Amino acid sequence: MTRTIPHELLTRIRDGAVTRELERILPFEQVSWLDDVGFGALRVPAAFGGEEVSVEELITEVIALAEADSNVAHLYRGHFGFVESLRFQPAAVRELWYARVLKGSTVGNASTEKGGNALGSLNTRLDRGEDGAAQLTGEKYYSTGTIFSTYTRVSAAQALEGEGRRFAVVPTDAAGVTLLDDWDGFGQKLTGTGTTLLDSVAVEDLAVLGRSPGDHESVHEAAFFQLYLLAVQAGIAKAALADATSTLARRTRTFNTSTAGQAFSHDPLIQQVVGRMSSKAFVAEAAVLQAARTLDKALVAGLQAGTGEPDFQGGPPREVHDAEIAVEKAQITVPDLVLAVTSELFQTVGASATLRTKALDRHWRNAQTIATHNPIVFRARSLGDHEINGTLPQGLNAIGEAKEKL
Repeated sequence: MTRTIPHELLTRIRDGAVTRELERILPFEQVSWLDDVGFGALRVPAAFGGEEVSVEELITEVIALAEADSNVAHLYRGHFGFVESLRFQPAAVRELWYARVLKGSTVGNASTEKGGNALGSLNTRLDRGEDGAAQLTGEKYYSTGTIFSTYTRVSAAQALEGEGRRFAVVPTDAAGVTLLDDWDGFGQKLTGTGTTLLDSVAVEDLAVLGRSPGDHESVHEAAFFQLYLLAVQAGIAKAALADATSTLARRTRTFNTSTAGQAFSHDPLIQQVVGRMSSKAFVAEAAVLQAARTLDKALVAGLQAGTGEPDFQGGPPREVHDAEIAVEKAQITVPDLVLAVTSELFQTVGASATLRTKALDRHWRNAQTIATHNPIVFRARSLGDHEINGTLPQGLNAIGEAKEKL
């Protein structure tokens, strides 16, 4: 196990990124390389035998991985979100799942339903079969990472104990589980963000996880999930900047309208564009890392207050909400910075940069796809409400049919 991804491994992942993009090769091999070096176990607490890197340290690694290939970085999002959630689970659940993660198991994400469920409700059901054992039935979409993972965490309406929502973690090769590679987005094409079908899938007792809206776990995990996407976007900006500089270093052709017929690499106008790209990529990364630091502080404050204990009563301390607000601030600004960098890339090169074989457009497509995950306009309104009225943010935890339809 390592605390950082080896540079040689990042280089290998980067070197094949364009080929995988053009030929739509899912990165199973690259995922296996990362699993072999213990990437998925970086946040396992030291008390359970893990490295327990900080959130900031993990996010730094995610940015580096996203610079190499944003698809590979993105597909681990559900796994690391699951590992975060374990800090708030009963001891027996933590012991079981931390041990599995340390042995190389990974957990995908299967929370969202494509349509038909009312906002705040789920069609996927967790109930008991004729033998009394828990079972899971339903259909999920946007199952990012699941096709690469050992398990997947599924959100479901449950009838085991009363009502409400639970998460159930099931093996991806279990009887009744079908995984479809049917994601058809124009970006992040290789993340396995497709359909998961569940037909009376058996669920073990220690694989049913609870969570209450507004508690530390729900606030922390919602912020972490969004922060993770921001880290992937920051990595994309760095990749676009690197492609701009490497392309300019090789370019010999210019235009008669350029500055004194100079090569692009020495033209002050082109240099100015690259300088602005560099600044925007820097600010995006800095904002993400600052938000990660606030999340680290909030996690310490909350756990010291006892929020990770099953019998804890009351809401999370103020630091937890401050971290959520910090992530919201970054979320409103970082996507615009990254999209600007990925667009300005094409101001630094000629028409040859649009050749499909170079796949330079993937940076914009990938950044735009990620930016749609949590609409910025809603986050900006929430932040404005907080600044004016002191209203705490409402974390993104439900997607469904609108209550008022046209």
